Amino acid sequence: MRGFQGSEPPARETARGAARAGNLPAELTRFIGRSAEVSALTSALTNDRLVTVTGVGGVGKSRCAIQAARLLKERFCDGVWLVELAGLRDPELLEHAVVEALGVTDQSGRPPLTVLLEQLAGRRMLLVLDGVEHLVEPTATLAHELLRRVPDLRVLATGRRPLGVAGERLYPLPPMAAPGPVARADARVPLGEAAWLFADRATAVLPGFTITDANRRVVAELCHRLDGIPLALELAAGRLRTLSLDQTLQRLDDRFRLLVGGSRGAPPQHQTLRTAMGWSHELCTPQQRLLWARLSVFAGHFDLEAAEYVCSGPDLPADEVLDVLTELVAQSVVSREEAPSGVRYRILDTVRAYGADWLAATGDSDRLRRRHRDWCTGLVTWCELEWFSPRQSEVARRIHDELPNLRAAFEFALEEDEDARFGLYLAATLWFCWVACGRLAEGRHWLDRALALGTDHEDTRLRALWVVGYVAVLQGDTVAALTALHECREAAERTGNARAVAYSIHLSGCLALINDETDQAETLLRSAQERYEEIGELNSNVLMGQVELAMALAFQGDIAGAASLCEKVRDICEEHGEQWARSYALHVLGFAAWNQGDTATAREILEESLPVNYAFRDLVGTVFALELLAGITASEGDAVEAAVLQGAAARLWRSVGMPLFGSEYFNDPHNRSARQVAERLGKARFRECLREGERLDTDAAVARALRR
Repeated sequence: MRGFQGSEPPARETARGAARAGNLPAELTRFIGRSAEVSALTSALTNDRLVTVTGVGGVGKSRCAIQAARLLKERFCDGVWLVELAGLRDPELLEHAVVEALGVTDQSGRPPLTVLLEQLAGRRMLLVLDGVEHLVEPTATLAHELLRRVPDLRVLATGRRPLGVAGERLYPLPPMAAPGPVARADARVPLGEAAWLFADRATAVLPGFTITDANRRVVAELCHRLDGIPLALELAAGRLRTLSLDQTLQRLDDRFRLLVGGSRGAPPQHQTLRTAMGWSHELCTPQQRLLWARLSVFAGHFDLEAAEYVCSGPDLPADEVLDVLTELVAQSVVSREEAPSGVRYRILDTVRAYGADWLAATGDSDRLRRRHRDWCTGLVTWCELEWFSPRQSEVARRIHDELPNLRAAFEFALEEDEDARFGLYLAATLWFCWVACGRLAEGRHWLDRALALGTDHEDTRLRALWVVGYVAVLQGDTVAALTALHECREAAERTGNARAVAYSIHLSGCLALINDETDQAETLLRSAQERYEEIGELNSNVLMGQVELAMALAFQGDIAGAASLCEKVRDICEEHGEQWARSYALHVLGFAAWNQGDTATAREILEESLPVNYAFRDLVGTVFALELLAGITASEGDAVEAAVLQGAAARLWRSVGMPLFGSEYFNDPHNRSARQVAERLGKARFRECLREGERLDTDAAVARALRR
């Protein structure tokens, strides 16, 4: 057998090359002023390795930090990366969030800090940790460790509190320059950056708005009253859609007289922002206030459908949510943005916190969080059903965009034992996210937490057990996999749960396959398929079980039988629009063609399957395809390129776990190909080519394998 690639799931790009560009978001509105502050930040990051921008909510910490980072991109050859932490509540997911933001996927079961340190080693990179105030201690610990172990790393953090790490340089961000008492009435004195920000945002809701001699005093007064706080200015500008400039000032002036002195212990700017938001809130209609408060249960961004379900009720009918939401967008309370899954909406963290206070004051927080949890439960149910359909790619994008909300739902569901069934259901139903979309580590986190809680819902628990067994198999955690699958099968047989029995047998067969117990693997996988057929089960997992059975046949020398089985899998996948399991069937078919000496067909098949693995962030499928393409390239006579691809695959295996699972059968074709290439090139040249491949990021390795 000359080379066989196939098997299971997950992952995503570990991109070193992608890091050169970073992941800074596109600007939705113009960045106005702040040249001195941005310059100070860029200078500070030149001299200090950790800089923390502090300031009150709404003062513009994130915008200034991102602008400074954008200007520094050329200085960091390995990229500028943004990690948004405002929507993260579980400190245990902090390191996972950084790994994810860097575009790194690791399914080896190693601690995420170990993965981070490995990926960042030798990199010259800027990491922007945005919104750390609620995670100060874990963020400080992480930043300290990363800076200590990665000499060329710089960290730029934003938050209302410093991290307190040795070597940290603080940059308290002041409000924007606003007119003083004298300048307000003097047409000869510049108004300052605050006024130009206000004018720019006012133009968005009132086309043609400009600062003139006639309105100069009113604009100056507004900016002065709002202390130059950008968020407060934007909220005020949003009011020009319904109020005149004079009315806006008058109402704000009334609001100040009403509330001044109400919070004497708070910083003046904080009082100003609360006052500005309170004033904006007061000018909202009752329905707008209600929606503002209810939207505070969302983490990150959300779509219209979610808002209509979660926030509607007798006092706010679902068919009126869009109109009310549109008004909040016009008033800058909510922002609209494009995401991979479509149009979504975001409420700034400071604005969300204000709405959450109002929601808590009404005593409605728990009810809304339950509705949010129920919405997420319905979403993942739909996504699992649609995973086995032509909408598989859409599901992957949707789940990626909804992760902050799903995490919030998990947190609420796991707060009390009585809701444990919801946490178990979410964790188990999202198997495709953990396994096929490169999120094994996070899936294991939620599954372990949910299984630690008791529940009377035995069927849900059994499902969670085989899913955690599945994840553990792929992480190489044999003991945990055996324990979970054994418990699942015993309980399933005792309670008569035929579906859970079938899955536990299937995944035990998968574990046997990886452990080179091919006879046992074939027996278990055939048994599982018979049980699936008896209960009428057909989905991506069932088809993957057939691909794994084909692997067991191939490992025993029955290449024709393996190819025949995978042709049937491919046909079923195409009938249902399934891409993920199909890509693994193509691996086997590509191997069969290569084994028969038909390298042209083998390459054509692999060039069809590899982009699917890569698009789904399936690192296992991606590295398997690279391994097989290296062997095909060697057979084509290009020993240098084959060695480079083997080097690229070797680096990626570190993010998967044991190279080729430590399996004799999986390693045999790789070893044969490597010996062949080494003989052609000589040991010194072979090692040189391997090192060249190891320097490639996943993007470059995939592009090179596809000859693009």
